[in-house]
Amino acid sequence: MEGAITNSSSSSPKGRGVNFSAPRNFGVKLRKKCKETFFPDDPFKPIAQEPNGLMKTKKLLEYFVPVFEWLPKYNMQKLRYDVLAGITITSLAVPQGISYAKLASIPPIIGLYSSFVPPFVYAVFGSSNNLAVGTVAACSLLIAETFGEEMSKNDPELYLHLIFTATFVTGIFQFAMGFLRLGILVDFLSHSTITGFMGGTAIIILLQQLKGVFGLAHFTHKTDVVSVIHSILDNRAEWKWQSTLAGICFLVFLQSTRYIKQRYPKLFWVSAMGPMVVVIVGCVVAFLVKGTAHGIQTVGPLKKGLNPPSIQHLNFESKYLAMVLKAGIVTGLIALAEGIAIGRSFAVMKNEQTDGNKEMIAFGLMNVVGSFTSCYLTTGPFSKTAVNYNAGTKTPMSNVVMGICMMLVLLFLAPLFSYTPLVGLSAIIMSAMLGLINYEEMYHLYKVDKFDFVVCMSAFFGVSFISMDYGLIISVGFSILRALLYVARPSTCKLGRIPNSVMFRDIEQYPTSEEMLGCVILQLGSPIFFANSTYIRERILRWIRDEPEAVEFLLLDLSGVSTIDVTGMETLLEVQRILGAKDIKMVLINPRFEVLEKMMLSHFVEKIGKEYVFLSIDDAVQACRFNLSTAKPEP
Repeated sequence: MEGAITNSSSSSPKGRGVNFSAPRNFGVKLRKKCKETFFPDDPFKPIAQEPNGLMKTKKLLEYFVPVFEWLPKYNMQKLRYDVLAGITITSLAVPQGISYAKLASIPPIIGLYSSFVPPFVYAVFGSSNNLAVGTVAACSLLIAETFGEEMSKNDPELYLHLIFTATFVTGIFQFAMGFLRLGILVDFLSHSTITGFMGGTAIIILLQQLKGVFGLAHFTHKTDVVSVIHSILDNRAEWKWQSTLAGICFLVFLQSTRYIKQRYPKLFWVSAMGPMVVVIVGCVVAFLVKGTAHGIQTVGPLKKGLNPPSIQHLNFESKYLAMVLKAGIVTGLIALAEGIAIGRSFAVMKNEQTDGNKEMIAFGLMNVVGSFTSCYLTTGPFSKTAVNYNAGTKTPMSNVVMGICMMLVLLFLAPLFSYTPLVGLSAIIMSAMLGLINYEEMYHLYKVDKFDFVVCMSAFFGVSFISMDYGLIISVGFSILRALLYVARPSTCKLGRIPNSVMFRDIEQYPTSEEMLGCVILQLGSPIFFANSTYIRERILRWIRDEPEAVEFLLLDLSGVSTIDVTGMETLLEVQRILGAKDIKMVLINPRFEVLEKMMLSHFVEKIGKEYVFLSIDDAVQACRFNLSTAKPEP
């Protein structure tokens, strides 16, 4: 080929040359791509390495049903810690169950039911040693918002049946995502989105609780900040000072226990017991002073007994199906993102690992079983998990202990909680929500990444001033827009040699790096395909145009290019033709296996010549220098 440069890698030591081996067949590439997409952790490799069939079966059972992995290793020392942790989180589960059921506008007993059956299911299928399952405020409010307060008042039986049906949909959806290894979908709920969503949800839940604090009988059905504040001010005549005073006292007490926990971490149990103390004190005072006669509303009758079956109440009528699917899928996604993130956060503290897909399956199964046993949506709430962790839990057995304790509560103690004042529950919820507004994290996002801060704030203000689902959609939309911008406008940089080395780095990051006379070395850091090919072409030509000295070689480092499509290859050929008209030669450096395969199959390599493909930047630079030195006319 006339004017070709000498590819120094061809005379390099064996093993350093570019590998132009025959491309793999489609089946091999498809299997590899599917494996990397759905099984990035390669979970079945240890199973396949077992020497005999019995051990493989045992490992497979342990993988799909984690209880068979930790239960044989269980001992009395671990049981001691798990019993303590289980009893401690039960003290939180009772008031939270009643409070969040009230938030979802369902009978309080359903909240207690939801902390009985699901923990047993999670203990069998869950992979986290720290997660404590239960109901959560955000999903409780979102369920109520989706079905509407009017339905809960006009037809409470239908409303409850639709919530059971939505829980069943949530379970099927979560199980399917885990079984099909679709955890990638949860990744679209970024950390910034979750932070903003939880903060915005905390704001509207806080304001919603002012109904209980002020003892209001009439209140808006809407959840946005403006409507809630307007409703509170419009109903000033209904404000009851007795209820307000009790609410302030309860809230101050609960915040004091949180302060003690933060100041003295070993006294975590003070904060954990706080909500139960509020419930007990509230029940006693409401009973002794006949609180209902003084404007302090109570929970009302709670019947004894375990969860009744509810499978016969699942309602799939077409006129309600859209609402059921919306509530089930949206709350399912939020519950997954929150539960998995919380489980991973606490696992890292103990240098442990959790499997996101196993968690999805566990959450799905416990919600399916829960929908059959009068429970509504459950996941891994932060407050309960934090208490479980601080109490020293060792295994998921703490959930079993909590389930047993809840069974005893349902069988013998449930009626005692019927005197629980609603203002006490409002104070418990408000105290929990104050801990969900993560101001420090929001400020951290602002300092580190302004776009992440925008994503966070869009969720925060969208939830607060519009609605929970629209706030989430807006934030996810910004996240996807950011991802598209990364794809459509990938990073490129010009490289120079670090003095006295063979390393080449970004000249903007390392200003002392040396540029190669007559050569422009560019590094592309993303796939090259139809969405960004035009930008890459224009950016390359601009780099060439901005060079003050004459350019004879363009060196493209493709190490960071994971894949390329036909449009991308046509773009590179177009760049080569444009540069060729200016007597500038294009050189490719270290194309990855998949990229090189496509280039060979499309005859791209033949069109540019194998002698223009190098293994390393240093090899390419040496070859270009040799070509430049031999091309100079002798004096």
